[in-house]
Amino acid sequence: MTPVSEPRVPVMGTPVTKPTTASVADAARTATWPDPLAPTAPLPHRKVIRSWLLPLSERSTWRALVLLAFDYALLAALLAGVVLFDSVWLMLLCGLAAGFVIGRLFVVGHDGCHQSLTPHRKLNKWLGRIAFLPSLTAYSLWDVGHNVVHHGFTNLKGVDFVWAPLTREEYDALSPLGRLMQRIYRSGWGPGMYYMIEIWWKKMMFPRKSVMGSTNRAIFTWDCLLVTGFAAVWIAALVAAALVTDQSVTLLLLLGFVVPMFFWFNMMGFVIYGHHTHVRVSWHDDRAVWQRAQPFVSTTVHLTFPAHIGNMLHHIMEHTAHHVDMSIPLYKLKAAQAKLEELLPGRIVVQPFSWRWYFDTARACKLYDFTQNCWTDFKGRATSAPRAMPA
Repeated sequence: MTPVSEPRVPVMGTPVTKPTTASVADAARTATWPDPLAPTAPLPHRKVIRSWLLPLSERSTWRALVLLAFDYALLAALLAGVVLFDSVWLMLLCGLAAGFVIGRLFVVGHDGCHQSLTPHRKLNKWLGRIAFLPSLTAYSLWDVGHNVVHHGFTNLKGVDFVWAPLTREEYDALSPLGRLMQRIYRSGWGPGMYYMIEIWWKKMMFPRKSVMGSTNRAIFTWDCLLVTGFAAVWIAALVAAALVTDQSVTLLLLLGFVVPMFFWFNMMGFVIYGHHTHVRVSWHDDRAVWQRAQPFVSTTVHLTFPAHIGNMLHHIMEHTAHHVDMSIPLYKLKAAQAKLEELLPGRIVVQPFSWRWYFDTARACKLYDFTQNCWTDFKGRATSAPRAMPA
């Protein structure tokens, strides 16, 4: 696994200065939109596309606080249900729902880590840490691994480690156990195991020096201790509740801690798999080619869901707009994604979700052939059409 180390150079030209709240509000009042880009026209620079979305990036402190408070109250109510309900099935349902709410809180923390939650930098850091606690996510480690590495080098093999596909040669060189794990991870049934082992355990919980490389700071240890302490308090509270209510300690720990975390790991693994795995999405192993491919648009998927499920996920699946401009808050992403798809018709991968599509993708996207620029199965046979390299 590639060490998580901070790149030393900007990826797509000179970084764009983040606008102030006042400038965003002014832009929103005077917004004028360009005409949709012709399918054959060259894609504008990222800074130009970000300027289109500027009117949709206004951040609100009160809205962020309400979202955080509501999701924490919902999580507390569901965990209380685990303790207070008599029916094991209702307790289990509360535990599963608690895992979903942990995912919602994570999205709030994710925005805090991107400095897109409120207009206040220090407040974002604290709200992000608070929102990350139930998912046991170390804020500073996520900041480096996600903001710097994943967003800075999305789908660049050897740097971005999130669901990075192996080549046939890399897969064949693995031990039998390593090949088995790859088959589980990419079976469609193993996204939770992938996230729990490859991302959370190896990179988010006291990661070894071999993983971090030269990027190692005291704040990483303190944040790991913070989430470990939170987990200890959570477990202790469940044990105390079991003793007070004369219930099985094992059962309450299972339904009030293990089940929510199990749901969360699977939810997170599924979400990030869906964000960047598709037969139309390319990976690259050459940085120059990757830069020419304008990866902030070509490497992300907008998964759409029925029945407002996307709203329940805090719009995290409107992912292309998020990669174009990380400063857009979650409560503006739906509008930003719609505007982006209107202005860049045919350029963005939009995929209506179905379980059939998901498992078809899992069967197709096993390994990657960087010479042909296509996905393959575990035997190296092409499962997607080869894509032309950008000129």
